[in-house]
Amino acid sequence: MIFSHEPATRPETRCSQADYLSDQVVTKICTLCMLLCFVALCGCGNKFAAVQEELEGDNRGEVEEPMPGIDQGAGFDEGTAIDQAEEQSVANHKEQEMKQTDGKLLRHAVFFSFKEESTEENISDVTTAFAALPGKIDSIVDFQWGTNNSPEKLDDGFTHGFLLTFKDEAGRDVYLPHPAHTGEFADTLRPHMKDVFVIDYWGTPHQNEIKKELKHAVFFKFKDDADPATVKKVEQAFAALPGKIDSIKAFEWGINNSPESHDDGFTHCFMVTFDSEEGRDVYLPHPDHLAFVEVLKPVLDKVRVIDFWAQ
Repeated sequence: MIFSHEPATRPETRCSQADYLSDQVVTKICTLCMLLCFVALCGCGNKFAAVQEELEGDNRGEVEEPMPGIDQGAGFDEGTAIDQAEEQSVANHKEQEMKQTDGKLLRHAVFFSFKEESTEENISDVTTAFAALPGKIDSIVDFQWGTNNSPEKLDDGFTHGFLLTFKDEAGRDVYLPHPAHTGEFADTLRPHMKDVFVIDYWGTPHQNEIKKELKHAVFFKFKDDADPATVKKVEQAFAALPGKIDSIKAFEWGINNSPESHDDGFTHCFMVTFDSEEGRDVYLPHPDHLAFVEVLKPVLDKVRVIDFWAQ
């Protein structure tokens, strides 16, 4: 008997075709899904890029706030900033200078001796010319002068004293080369001056009201080998006298800082003020003054004393 195989193989073929079609459908669906996901992702990316661009555009439109104290934006002027810094530096320097001077004023003490052939009129012309300088030089804030009347005979021939006051060294720097000082006054003085003595020092303005001031100007030149500690004791001992002698109405002292080289080697000035010659007469022989002299003697090389009624 002969058997045919056709009926048996036909179902298998149909199953294979069905499986093939099923696989094709799944593949297409997967491909379609992938395409849809890709499109979705591209859309989101474009949207994200658009949003980012929009945000960046908004940020570009904003004005950045400057850092405090560093305004580099509109209105910033580098030159102005530098000027302000320089002004602040000058202000700090002036403040430091005031602290250093401690409220003191710069005294410019000048003394003249005149030639024997010079007449009283010649000398009067000199004093008049000197007294006119404060009206011509603004940096002179006070001016006093007078004729020596010390009874101690320690004046070394200087007969006329002048005490000029400046607020600071800058004021003195204006005065020294000023045409009114080096011109007309110098021309009046030069033919009659025999010698000049100059000491500058920082003085303290006194608060006492003194109708007439008898200035007792004392200058010391110490020995070259003088012990600085002993010189310090001399300074302290002299400065203590106003608290011990009532007739002293005002007192100031300082170390010479004149740039003119007319100090004759004297380094210290002590300016004692009385309101009468009687007050000076009490001071000179006073036990506390004499005790001070004993402290002074071991280190003293030379002393110069010039008294005058301040005009």
